[in-house]
Amino acid sequence: MGSPLRVWRLSTGLLLVVTVSVFCILVKLGVWQLDRAEQKTAWQATLSARQAASELSFDELLAFDADERLSGYRLSVNATPVNQQILLLDNQVFEGRVGYLAYQVFQISDSDLQDLPWLMVELGFVAANIDRRILPDITPVPLSAIDLNGRVYQKQVNPLSHQLHSEDGNVMRFQNLNLAALAEKIGHPLAPVVLQPDSIPKIALPKPWTPIPLSAQKHQGYALQWFTMAAVFLSLMLWIGWKYLIKATPESTTSNAIDTNNTVKNETKTENE
Repeated sequence: MGSPLRVWRLSTGLLLVVTVSVFCILVKLGVWQLDRAEQKTAWQATLSARQAASELSFDELLAFDADERLSGYRLSVNATPVNQQILLLDNQVFEGRVGYLAYQVFQISDSDLQDLPWLMVELGFVAANIDRRILPDITPVPLSAIDLNGRVYQKQVNPLSHQLHSEDGNVMRFQNLNLAALAEKIGHPLAPVVLQPDSIPKIALPKPWTPIPLSAQKHQGYALQWFTMAAVFLSLMLWIGWKYLIKATPESTTSNAIDTNNTVKNETKTENE
């Protein structure tokens, strides 16, 4: 068994290591949230600038690099539905209601190129039935050319769940907006974005717009929470350390050990007499 002084030093060192480690982790989490807030602020400024800019043509949109984030650009096209199949993105929430985002695939009308990508067009949000076997009845856009003007977006890929998981039928329900997998499913290339038009003739479904799911203000609030937790934790550990220091200083520990030894000696001496 180690000496009292050695035990005291080991306990103090362990307490110090735990305090510093946890405090640094909490502070780093707060700094990370502040960094995310700065990124969201910059991205919001970019989106605002794109919304104020002139509309792109489909060819201009396709000319961007493959790694370019295209959400927020304005797009103007004349397009015709490829067919009347409705595609439903599952597990969407709008104003507290659970449902789907409905889509239809369009072909750009003023192009003679057969290999030109088709364009996914969002029709809007529709609430789901309590019975998941019953899909919503949505009237598709007629098979005629129409002018579409709106903004484009790209869904961020979720590394934990990005598979299409589609269900075949006149209405295709799928779980993730994986455009590459969807293009393979329908047998034709798709543009890397989805168009959310300002309006579609005879379709008045609501169109949620959340290019930034978590605002910069939210990240700043989370940062404040982490910093507060760090301050409270540090204060608590300092208080615990101070109390422990008073009760277990080497001087008092050594003194207690000496007193104990003296007591044992006195008792032994008395018994011998």
